[in-house]
Amino acid sequence: MDEQTKKQNMTSSPSEQTGAELQYIDLYRQCRTMICEHGSDAMNAVRDQAFNDFCRQGFPSKNVERYKYTDLQKLFEPDYGVNLNRLEIPVDPYEAFRCDVPNLSTSLYFVVNDAFYTKQSPKGHLPEGVIVGSMRNHPDIVARYYSRLAKTADDGVTALNTMLAQDGLLVYVPRGVRVDRAVQVINILKATPRNAQRQVPDLMVNRRVLIIVEDDAEIKLLFCDHAADDRHFLTTQVIEAFVGGNASLELYCLEETHHKNVRLSNVYIDQQRDSRVKHNVITLHNGITRNRLDLTFSGEGAECDCYGCVIADREQHVDNNTLIVHRVPRCTSRELYKYVLDEKATGAFAGRVLVEHGAQKTSSQMTNQNLTTTSQAHMYTQPMLEIYADDVKCAHGSTIGQLNDAALFYMRQRGISEQEARTLLQVAFIDEVIDLIALEPLRDRLHHLVDKRFRGELNKCEGCKLCR
Repeated sequence: MDEQTKKQNMTSSPSEQTGAELQYIDLYRQCRTMICEHGSDAMNAVRDQAFNDFCRQGFPSKNVERYKYTDLQKLFEPDYGVNLNRLEIPVDPYEAFRCDVPNLSTSLYFVVNDAFYTKQSPKGHLPEGVIVGSMRNHPDIVARYYSRLAKTADDGVTALNTMLAQDGLLVYVPRGVRVDRAVQVINILKATPRNAQRQVPDLMVNRRVLIIVEDDAEIKLLFCDHAADDRHFLTTQVIEAFVGGNASLELYCLEETHHKNVRLSNVYIDQQRDSRVKHNVITLHNGITRNRLDLTFSGEGAECDCYGCVIADREQHVDNNTLIVHRVPRCTSRELYKYVLDEKATGAFAGRVLVEHGAQKTSSQMTNQNLTTTSQAHMYTQPMLEIYADDVKCAHGSTIGQLNDAALFYMRQRGISEQEARTLLQVAFIDEVIDLIALEPLRDRLHHLVDKRFRGELNKCEGCKLCR
């Protein structure tokens, strides 16, 4: 089929589509050949279908239940530049990266915008057969798994990412292999430097990650998001994770960017029998963040621990939305998300646990606890249980409150200033989530980072804004 025929077969744009949607529809139609030339065959194979899905779905409006707290239409209205021609962006990540999570004895890798960095050898050694690298270098593996989970999500942001993403990160752990050393992936946002001859627009990045942990395998992954430029960025990220029978995946996501960054991350996880997943998302500095987690138990006896903590001030916005589907019997899910909101920050948590017919012996606990320290801070919370089995143990709860006056009074009576007392109580509140991190070096370092964040010391640096 020639290119002209393919374009004619693409879904036409309904009249009700917004300008934000039409600019990406037009972009794909005009640049499809360029996108495919720089994309891998496995990604190109599903690209047109993703385009048709995006034409049909568009960006979710606030009338859509799972997007009621974040206005996506508004976020995509600006005219962002997209590096579809894969122009090289000059950056030395080892120089640009000044992380405050050092000395973790990790295997260290870099992703610059949406491309795996290959100009220097990664630091660390992986067991034989383990792959951490570009999707384009492993087409057979990618073709078997790519977009299998994402295409069932019926989500406009995921469809947009699938139609525009040209490369991605592959993490593959073969059957029976245990990766003892944690793998740390640094995602660096970097725009082409401005110069007198060319005005470079703010940048949109479409990042893709595929994680495959086969039966009886184990791996720990730490993703750190940083911005190396004081520019406006919009990042769409889609992570698909396949966790095999009796396999283990620990996935930690730390965001430490700046107030000009918009981050939209959709994570899809499928768990087989007796598998174990730990997913922890930490937001320390950001602009607007919307995290979606869809996790499905496809095999009996599996369990997951999903934790999150948010520290936000100024006019920052953080929206976490989770869906855990118990499709089979004897699975266990635990969720704990905590927020501390200051000044005019906005937070949202919507969690749903779905226990399908026949999923007996399900155990599920969902908890969302929040502190708002000013009258201008806003928190929205919506925990939900939907149960179609009768032999289950499921509970959920949420709270929104302020610091305990009695505890503040007690501490001030012992010579602690009011500001210091507030800081100590906020740190202790968030530390409950940090204490659940199984990766000990990361846990210890995050205790320090959280303390510095509440004391206003993380935003004094330039670049990635982590202390040096």
